[in-house]
Amino acid sequence: MERQIKYLLGIFFILCSMVINSNEKNFGIVVHGGAGSFSNISEEKKSKYLSGIDEAVEAGYEVLLNGGSSLDAVEVSVRILEDLPLFNAGKGSVYTLEEKQEMDASIMNGADGLAGAVSGVSIIKNPINLARAVMEKTDHVMLSGSGAEDFAKANGIEIVDPSYFYSEQNLKRVRKMKEDEKMGTVGAVALDKNGNLAAATSTGGRTGKMPGRVGDSPILGAGTWAQNYICAVSSTGHGEFFMRQLTAADVCKLMEYKGLSLKEASYESIDKLTKLGGAGGIITIDSKANVSMPFNTKAMLRAYKTNKQNKEIKIYKD
Repeated sequence: MERQIKYLLGIFFILCSMVINSNEKNFGIVVHGGAGSFSNISEEKKSKYLSGIDEAVEAGYEVLLNGGSSLDAVEVSVRILEDLPLFNAGKGSVYTLEEKQEMDASIMNGADGLAGAVSGVSIIKNPINLARAVMEKTDHVMLSGSGAEDFAKANGIEIVDPSYFYSEQNLKRVRKMKEDEKMGTVGAVALDKNGNLAAATSTGGRTGKMPGRVGDSPILGAGTWAQNYICAVSSTGHGEFFMRQLTAADVCKLMEYKGLSLKEASYESIDKLTKLGGAGGIITIDSKANVSMPFNTKAMLRAYKTNKQNKEIKIYKD
């Protein structure tokens, strides 16, 4: 009798475990630090890049683990990367042809389709914070230049002197106008425990770009897209091609209308980009916390962590 009771108790605990696991809320985050060649880089600098992306993915995951929103998670992760001079966003932004910095950012909430974006700002410490304020405090989607900066001042977004963004290395780079190891745009996509998806992207643009040039990062559908029950996407690379292809939204639409898996849709979108002659990559997450991170360049700094997959940080292709 005692053995039978132990056996039945064992079966009971197994069934309870199965019920708990089946009700587990999937969640996770993916972060990128730009696509490019990542060539001629020292081990010391590589270690710093890996450390920065690790800090960003862990901070975002912590928000999700504690029941926070995907919107908060992607904002936190991107803000961390904006604060690191290693990345071409925020403090590390590259210079235009006129040796100024013009930053772009966007954020999108998959739960209601609301979004905010800013372009051509030069005194905003964290453009991703301003993008979210545009989403939550205005009836608009995008503000640019001095209008965006005036809005920031009126709403308590941190303003800094342009000297905050000064970089002798970036100045030399634009003056030489040649390829180098500088990583690019940063971004994050996340799924929270409530099933809500969000995406965020931030950049300093292209080295030596024409003043006033706007790339894909603040453009919804090109650089950033989030759609509940389907996927969230952040792009990095040659922005003009992402804009022509609407790459970020394309991934979700391929899933929605063609019934493709996240991986199938992500790779098909990058294939389209490649055929057009564009270079870059995307990070994606779907409503089940599956992730995909295809790119057609030599490298893309990226990391992910979900409740069902251990953290991975990568630079080169598998």
